[in-house]
Amino acid sequence: MKRYEEWADTVIGQIRRKMEWVSEKNRDKIPYRTDKNGDYDDRSDPSGQWRPDDGLNWWTNGFWGGILWLLYQDTGEERYARIARISERKMEKCFQDFYGLHHDVGFMFVPTAVADYKLTGNPDSRRTALHGATLLAGRFNPVGRFIRAWNDLEEDTRGWAIIDCMFNLSLLYWASEESGDPRFRQIAMLHADTVREHFVRPDGSVCHIVEFDPQTGERVKSHGGQGYGEGSSWTRGQGWALYGFMISYIHTGRREYLDTARQVADYCLANIPDSGIIPVDFCQPAEPAYEDSCGACVIAGGFLELAGRLPAGEREAYEDAAVRILRTIADSRADFGPDCDAIVQNCSAAYHSPEHHFTMSYADYYFIEAVYKVKGVGRLLW
Repeated sequence: MKRYEEWADTVIGQIRRKMEWVSEKNRDKIPYRTDKNGDYDDRSDPSGQWRPDDGLNWWTNGFWGGILWLLYQDTGEERYARIARISERKMEKCFQDFYGLHHDVGFMFVPTAVADYKLTGNPDSRRTALHGATLLAGRFNPVGRFIRAWNDLEEDTRGWAIIDCMFNLSLLYWASEESGDPRFRQIAMLHADTVREHFVRPDGSVCHIVEFDPQTGERVKSHGGQGYGEGSSWTRGQGWALYGFMISYIHTGRREYLDTARQVADYCLANIPDSGIIPVDFCQPAEPAYEDSCGACVIAGGFLELAGRLPAGEREAYEDAAVRILRTIADSRADFGPDCDAIVQNCSAAYHSPEHHFTMSYADYYFIEAVYKVKGVGRLLW
C-alpha cells in the first residue's frame, strides 16, 4: 500500500511516542477502560469489585499484552516483551479459578501467549496457549456444531452462540497446527460452517446471537444482542464476522470463508457513512448519534486482511475504505497526548447500554494493528 505509507509512518510515530510512556505507567495493570482522569483501570486488581467473569477473566484482558507485542514487532525493544509477559503470567491464574473462563479464551491468549510463542519461542507460553485451546474446544456442542457462549450468570445460555467467537477460532487453528491434532481445526471449521449457515444473512449483515436447542442442535431464534435490535446490524459484529472469516480462510484456504468475508465486507462498504464515523449499528436511527470507534477499527482490519488476499485489481476499494476509517479515527477520534492513557475515543459496548463514547483497550489494539497493516509491518498474530 505504497500510496498510504507516508500517512502510516506519521501515525506510527504518534503511536510510538504515546505507548513509550503509557506502557511504563501501566506496566503492572491489565487495562480495559480509562476513568474521568484519563487513567487506565486494572482488571487484575484483587481489590476490584469484579464478578468472576469481569476480573482477571475479563474477555479483553489479552489486548493489553497484544498492543505490547505489536510494539515489540515494530521496535524490537525488549521492554515491550517484558511488560507484555506481566499480564500473561497473571492470566494463567484463570486456569486455577476455572469458573470465570468462557468462550473468549482466544481473545485472552492469542495476543498474549500465542504471540509470545510465535515471536520468541517461549515454551511456557506454548503450554499456556494449548491449555486455553483445550478449554475452548471443551465448549463445543457436537449436536449443534457450535461453541457455546457465556456462563449462565444471568440467563440460560447453554444453546447460545455469538458472532464474536469467530475470532476465538484462531486459538484452535493455531493449536491444531502446533500440536498436529486435527480435532482443534475440525471444531473451528464446524463452528465457522454453522455461523455461515445461521448468522450471515443474504445481504451480508450478521446476527449477534443465535440460540440453538442444546439437546437437538436445532436453531431456536436470534437475539439482537449488543445491536439496535433483532434483525439489525451491530457494526462490531460485522467486524468480527468479516475479520473472523478471513482468519478461517487464512488457516484453511477454504474459498467459502473468503467469499463470506467478502459478502460481509460489501455490506459494510455499502453502509459506511460519508463521514467515516461508524455507528454502533448500521440500522440505528440517526438520533441519538451513537458511534463505536472500536467497531470501526475491527472493520478496518478486516478490510485490510481481505484486500491482501484478493487480486490486484480488486483490492483498492477495501484498502481505501480501511484507510478512510483509520484516518477518521486518527484525525478526530484519537488522543495522542498526555492527558489520557488510551488512544481511541468514542467507543460503545452496546446500543442500548446507558453509557456511550468511552475508551476500550481493544479499540487501541485494533487501531494500532490496522495502521501497522497499512505500513506492512509485523506478522498477523491471529
